Amino acid sequence: MATDETPWTIGRLLNWTTDYLASRGSESPRLEAEVLLAQARGCQRIELYTAFDEVPNDSVRGEFKGLVQQRAAGAPVAYLVGSREFYSLPFKVTPDVLIPRPETEQLVVTLLDQIKERDGELSVIDVGTGSGVIAVCVAKHAHSTRVTAVDVSDAALAVARENAERHGVADRIEFFQSDLFAAIEPDRRFDFIASNPPYVTTNELVGLEAMVRDHEPHLALDGGPEGTTVIERLLAEAPARLSEGGELLFEIGPTIANRVEEIVNAAPGLLLVETLKDLAGHERVVWVKRG
Repeated sequence: MATDETPWTIGRLLNWTTDYLASRGSESPRLEAEVLLAQARGCQRIELYTAFDEVPNDSVRGEFKGLVQQRAAGAPVAYLVGSREFYSLPFKVTPDVLIPRPETEQLVVTLLDQIKERDGELSVIDVGTGSGVIAVCVAKHAHSTRVTAVDVSDAALAVARENAERHGVADRIEFFQSDLFAAIEPDRRFDFIASNPPYVTTNELVGLEAMVRDHEPHLALDGGPEGTTVIERLLAEAPARLSEGGELLFEIGPTIANRVEEIVNAAPGLLLVETLKDLAGHERVVWVKRG
């Protein structure tokens, strides 16, 4: 940032940083500049709009400069500020978990809609919970559910627990460190299984944008050579874990949609209901029922 006689006001910092991040390839440079400056200033982003003429102190400017440098080097904004909004709720995120994406909201919406169609107390398990967004949203919006959340990563589970506590639903979610259902009692059944499993093919992983490839956990991204390694295991184990009339909903990438449908159709004890498309028209959520 240049040093001249013109004071570095909030407005000037935002304008300069917007141009700088745009030159470094950011698709949302103004938004990112505002989020990072709000983090450095310790305020809500909207508060910046009434403070354009304010000159931040050296401490704020120094922290902001460091955040901008890390972002320009490729670090995701969500990790830099430690939070991302999902389904209109703020969630803590760290490099131990995937950054929640709008596409996964399609899964949550569909799951909540199906829960509303049922009566009585229902059981839901979120397999590969990560930051806990699916489990927390279900517990928060479907009060008649008992929720279980599992993840193979203990570090991810720690983040999910914090998010459950933040949103006041920790007492309604059981957490288990588990590779799929391995740590769940053999006779436990669930009305709904939800999952956002790793589904990026190994070749696609190499070609992902650096911000994702170099910073987000490969354990939660890499679905193997065909993108279906974990999905195939999930489908094999699901029938024995679904109660009568139980449903499985899981997220996929559009490039593996046909392959996943073939696997579902060949899976004993499961019936494909529909593959739902996201707002961009891409196949995104596979909806399966116990056969």
